[in-house]
Amino acid sequence: MTSTSGIIVAPSLLAADFARAGEETAAVEAAGGDWLHLDVMDGHFVPNLSFGTQMIKALRPRSKLPFDVHLMIEPADPFLAAFVEAGADHIHVHIEAGPHAHRSLQTIRALGAKAGIALCPATSPEAIAEVLDIADMVLVMTVNPGFGGQKFLDSQLSKVKRIRSMLTGMGRDLPILVDGGVDRNTAPRCIEAGATVMVGGTSVFGAGDYAAAIAGLRGRSGSVAG
Repeated sequence: MTSTSGIIVAPSLLAADFARAGEETAAVEAAGGDWLHLDVMDGHFVPNLSFGTQMIKALRPRSKLPFDVHLMIEPADPFLAAFVEAGADHIHVHIEAGPHAHRSLQTIRALGAKAGIALCPATSPEAIAEVLDIADMVLVMTVNPGFGGQKFLDSQLSKVKRIRSMLTGMGRDLPILVDGGVDRNTAPRCIEAGATVMVGGTSVFGAGDYAAAIAGLRGRSGSVAG
């Protein structure tokens, strides 16, 4: 089992009070969050709309946390530079969102951000095999993307294990993020499978005590710098 001492918690702003986005960001930073996860949805790749570069740009001066931007948009490539300029430190693109994921990851890295490859529940881990050599991290959706508050999909644990095995076979020790339905009950199972970054939306912003919720996602082991 992976030690919880290395677990990163990335509160997902999608579950926050948007009218108080700046205050919510500051609150999870003060509560021990390691990264801020920002879900960008286009109503096309996923059946929902969220926010874009202007939200990220407005929040950037309000926080020292790494901004972990998850692009659930199609196409993503035309917007990569704008998201980095707005303040993204990490950008995840979906393997399903276009035919040139390798180029997308190259572009993100060339822009100075860390490049993540994301995959939906129905996508095989082997679909990302040809880009694991250039990715800086992997994001496994543990719900169907588009809406917060969904039930965790147990089927994705074997995917996390498979991806961790693939990375180990390559001699790479990349962060694996799990996103969707991650709470104090499902997080230990994700860690057991090989995930190292817990993305928590409702489980953090829906809690009365953000610090306790964040500690619960990492096993109360303390904060880890991003």
